[in-house]
Amino acid sequence: MNALHPDHTLDPRPVTPQWVTDAVFYQIFPDRFARSGRVRGLNLQEWGDTPHFNRYMGGDLWGVAAKLDYIQSLGVNAIYFCPVFQSASNHRYHTHDYYQVDPMLGGNEALRHLIDEAHARGMRVVLDGVFNHASRGFFQFNDLLEQGEASAYRDWFHVDGWPLHPYDDARPANYAAWWGNRALPKFNTDNRAVRAFLWDVAEHWIRFGVDGWRLDVPNEIDDDSFWQEFRRRVKAINPDAYIVGEIWGDAHRWLQGDQFDAVMNYHFTRPCLAFFGAHTLDHPMNERSGTGRVDAMDAAAFAQRMTEVTQMYHPDVVRVQLNLLDSHDTARFLTAVGGDHSAFRLATVFQMTYVGTPCIYYGDEVGLPGGPDPDCRRAFPWDEGSWNQETLALTRRLTAARHASPALQRGDFHVTHAQGEQLVYARRHASGAAFVGLNAGREDAHLPFTGVTPGDYRDVITGRTVHLTGDTPLSVPARGALVLVPLGL
Repeated sequence: MNALHPDHTLDPRPVTPQWVTDAVFYQIFPDRFARSGRVRGLNLQEWGDTPHFNRYMGGDLWGVAAKLDYIQSLGVNAIYFCPVFQSASNHRYHTHDYYQVDPMLGGNEALRHLIDEAHARGMRVVLDGVFNHASRGFFQFNDLLEQGEASAYRDWFHVDGWPLHPYDDARPANYAAWWGNRALPKFNTDNRAVRAFLWDVAEHWIRFGVDGWRLDVPNEIDDDSFWQEFRRRVKAINPDAYIVGEIWGDAHRWLQGDQFDAVMNYHFTRPCLAFFGAHTLDHPMNERSGTGRVDAMDAAAFAQRMTEVTQMYHPDVVRVQLNLLDSHDTARFLTAVGGDHSAFRLATVFQMTYVGTPCIYYGDEVGLPGGPDPDCRRAFPWDEGSWNQETLALTRRLTAARHASPALQRGDFHVTHAQGEQLVYARRHASGAAFVGLNAGREDAHLPFTGVTPGDYRDVITGRTVHLTGDTPLSVPARGALVLVPLGL
């Protein structure tokens, strides 16, 4: 029975890609990750300068491909890219041509090379699909601006009157745009030609070799039949393709097995801020950010909420939810919790040992800070002397343990202790169990590991061997954790 929606039936069983359950994702904002030097003649900011809404750092896909060794060293086996298609914006949510990778990113040739190199390493590549709106530079909208009511593409958009005013903010735009931003004209997805065009884009890149789509604001295409056909077409080409939607609230409508496989799990994000960052939350920062205001939680409230989150949808959906601590749309977790590295590390322990698919936002693993957009989109700091080595080493230990442990990837989630600032939980699987203790307090604590399977375990954090007797209190340092997996993993 679903705790949040008692009338919601979990059958029929949705079919979700098995590989996602075993994945660790890495989200990359292409303009800010790595510059190859192969794309020349551009007016760029200095790498690492303060991000700007309208300026470019010059990261490209050739640069990402050159850094695949680093990405793989994090234990990452899937990459989700913010948009890569031709656009006149550094974030590329203003699509000009859905069939061309932006020349500044290296064009289609660079994406071909990147996918081939990633696949050779057993890594998947998921692209961002912006299908709700295009841009003022999109050819069909440009034709509308040139030809007016005579345009062949007049019905591709929502026109309210003539003439259109795409650049003059003092006059009505006379067309529907995303949240009133006249740079982003909204598609008329009731139009058969528009639907066919967008579905063809989805099919084209799946045939090209991408492993799935992250869908930008898909709730704003308020039409189940559009997304049902989108899924049918994508899955007909690659049944293992991952379809994950950007839905910030309740997503039952889209997760019945006929539309999306999963959503970006902001129900995971907010409680992590609330519990791990309880002492240091930067409330004004969060209120300006996509997450909104976050109030502190104690362990009991956190445990209750995170148990509810595991029950929100069908178990096969929950196992492929994209669990993120932050993204290009929010302040970075580290900055949202007032720069408290221990809060971010505790949250990372939880992220890597919880149900669902963890997603690391590029740079978080080395302690990259950043406030709300555009500050959360800083250039990756390739000077290793600036990296937080403790956070990086912990991330690598945790991803390695997750890949080695079926319990951490696929086990059920059971809280066994939640009091004050201490939390203990089990991930139980037929192959064995893993146990996690988190001490978010500022003093060392003895945590009760009750109901555990007796035996010898390895602590992922320290590497030491721990013997559990079945009712074992264990010392956990202040702002620290134990992650216990069977010895040998």
